[in-house]
Amino acid sequence: MKPIAQFLSIIILVVGIVVIYKSAYVVYEAEQVLITQFGKPVGEAVTEAGLYFKVPFVQEKNVMDKRVLNWDGRPNEMSTKEKTYITVDTYGRWRISDAKQYFLRLSNERSAQSRIDNILGSETRSAIANHELIEVIRTEIDREPKNLEEVEGAIGQLGKIEKGRSKIEEEILANAAPKLVEFGIELLDVRFKRINYQESVRRQIYERMISERQQIAERFRSEGAGEAAKITGSRERELQKIESEAYRTVQEIQGDADAKATEIYADAYNKSPEAVKFYEFKMSMEGYETILSEDTTLVLTTDSDLFKYLKGADQ
Repeated sequence: MKPIAQFLSIIILVVGIVVIYKSAYVVYEAEQVLITQFGKPVGEAVTEAGLYFKVPFVQEKNVMDKRVLNWDGRPNEMSTKEKTYITVDTYGRWRISDAKQYFLRLSNERSAQSRIDNILGSETRSAIANHELIEVIRTEIDREPKNLEEVEGAIGQLGKIEKGRSKIEEEILANAAPKLVEFGIELLDVRFKRINYQESVRRQIYERMISERQQIAERFRSEGAGEAAKITGSRERELQKIESEAYRTVQEIQGDADAKATEIYADAYNKSPEAVKFYEFKMSMEGYETILSEDTTLVLTTDSDLFKYLKGADQ
């Protein structure tokens, strides 16, 4: 009897150990556990870390992550409001907020990622289609013009941006989050990771940028030429004014000199007529020396000022 009793005791001990092993489970800090019985949830999810027990062989534990999880979307081609095609790559952050609903609707993370893919992809496409390209690629809104090409009326004016990229991301989050609540998912954040132009669109944008910069450069050149013409005109006016004043001054000085010479000549004539005649004779001789040479033929009338001294020489 003793061997049988010992054997039964060992069996009972082993069964007890197996039962305890199968009924006990540990919940770690980063996990939450939902107990199911024959595939159906029993009670609420256990979210606090610790040691717990369940009905062995009948109930099973389903471990789900309690941490913030990543969602990395695939790059998709989308059209903006002005029909510009771009490739948008997005990512997001989410967590399981209702483990029971999550288990019933999705059961695993792979299904959850697929569902998030569909909803966020649709909302992103809708948001991009409702906004212009400049709003999608810029984070700055309500900005003031800073460069010459951005001032009012200038070429290349981008205008006032009502919504920037961050606002569009918030819009996508606000529209997509309620649709994921029914799956037990809380969507925490959505961001644009990368926005690229199509190759054809990229070439058009580069050409447009070059054209706009050329127009801005032409405007600079035109304004510079106008300013140069204005400076040249001002310089010509100033030069004419200076020359006119100089000519007037010269004429005034020459007039004063002539008047002074006349005055001196008159005084000298009144004081000594013979000296004046001698002066006239000397000047005439100097004139002869200047205008006459060996090959000069000079025809003078008898009443010429030059001839009177020649005529007087014979007397």
